[in-house]
Amino acid sequence: MYPEDIKYSKDHTWVRVADDEGTIGITDYAQEALGDIVYVDVPEEDDQVEAAEEIAEVESTKATSSVISPVGGTVIEVNEDIEDSPDTINSDPYGDGWIVRVKLSDPSDLKNLLSAADYQKFVEEESE
Repeated sequence: MYPEDIKYSKDHTWVRVADDEGTIGITDYAQEALGDIVYVDVPEEDDQVEAAEEIAEVESTKATSSVISPVGGTVIEVNEDIEDSPDTINSDPYGDGWIVRVKLSDPSDLKNLLSAADYQKFVEEESE
């Protein structure tokens, strides 16, 4: 149900790490809870982000929600496609719907995140 090559936060964000870079987005669970996403406010390239702090804001037909970064680092790329087509997050949250890429400042941030199985268990418990 949740991709195995990703680490998850209890804030319903994910990070896929390759070398010292992480791609960040919101989980399928989060996009489903939000409903149709109509706008995404993203950071600028070179912005510094901290783990467990807001990295972006997502606006849907239901609510506006903060996107909490699962890791700290420097923004190296922003997904400009979601600025034009924010609904891509709804249709492909783990692929083309990513939000930003960061150069990790502290790889130990990953130790605080959940595996796919642990995240699925967390979501099931939260849904009860």
